[in-house]
Amino acid sequence: MSFYTSLSGVKSAQTQLEVVSHNLANSETAGFKRSRANFADVFATSSTTNPQLAMGVGTRVESITQSFTNGPIEQTGNALDLAITGEGFFATKSAASEEVMFTRNGAFSVDEDGYIKRGTDDRLQLFAVAPDGTADTGATIDAQIPAENADGSKFAGITVSGNGDVIATFADGTNQTLGRVAMASFTAPTGLRQMGSSNWSPTGLSGEPSWGEPGDGRFNDLMSGSVERSNVDLTEELVGLITAQRYFQANAKAIDTASQITQTIIGIRT
Repeated sequence: MSFYTSLSGVKSAQTQLEVVSHNLANSETAGFKRSRANFADVFATSSTTNPQLAMGVGTRVESITQSFTNGPIEQTGNALDLAITGEGFFATKSAASEEVMFTRNGAFSVDEDGYIKRGTDDRLQLFAVAPDGTADTGATIDAQIPAENADGSKFAGITVSGNGDVIATFADGTNQTLGRVAMASFTAPTGLRQMGSSNWSPTGLSGEPSWGEPGDGRFNDLMSGSVERSNVDLTEELVGLITAQRYFQANAKAIDTASQITQTIIGIRT
């Protein structure tokens, strides 16, 4: 039994090493959120087992949870680099599949068609803004910069205000509000499914997204010209790496000790 008990510890240590390694590998990934492995003890008992004689039979991985604490903010000077200073996520939509995903990585750019996007085709989602300044939070639209305004004046620049308004400036000095950055929150963000590239998708565990706009009470204002870096603390992860290594070595030593005891018993019997 001691073989299998220690073997479960070795497997758990391996999982912890993999989680820590993944965190370290993404310490420079914008918008990345570190994960933590949680373990639980295992007992093989029944209703007739004396609880004072119950013996554990190892450990198992109970869950791997993400920490959504804010990462440090890095100033970049790029108007389309956006940082969320509190809770919430940006929403992006794939041009190919129209799947909506959520991210904390606000490093956006403009493609040849004027769409504000992340990665290859994930387009930033906005709320349409009425002339009186109110946003329609019932639906989102793709963020697209027009090449020229109604008077034929060419596009000159883009700014994003603290309340999320995306404002295009044209050569004749006029401005046009393209929309307001759509923000989303979740009841249980730890239940979000990681999709890679700092993207998440909702699941039954996370609940459906609740929509809002920057500065409306649930969400803080946006910071333009900045991006949120990974929330990985290198010192903490390196300590965790050393702990996982010792955990692995201790369980491997227990297997070796059990093997030596077994060999001794076999030698006595022969």
